[in-house]
Amino acid sequence: MSQFGGIPLLLLMFVAMYFLLIAPNQRKQKAWAAMLAALKPGDRVTTNGGIRGVILSVKDDVLILRTQPDGVKLEFVKSSIAAVTTEEDPGKTS
Repeated sequence: MSQFGGIPLLLLMFVAMYFLLIAPNQRKQKAWAAMLAALKPGDRVTTNGGIRGVILSVKDDVLILRTQPDGVKLEFVKSSIAAVTTEEDPGKTS
């Protein structure tokens, strides 16, 4: 009977790992996918490489950004978008 003594502990460890590692990562992935699906022209975004710009057009899995202030147009894959950013007020100091 002692051969089954470690199974409940093993199951408890698996459940704890699921709730501490896997579930939060799945929620984060769903939020990121929803953010990508909601992208539209005019949104200000930041890419994974740190490039900031305004979306000019969105097609399937590609979008075109215009960078500020030089106005260079760049084409990116949607999955390279890290975040939708907000305009920072230049007159505001922290």
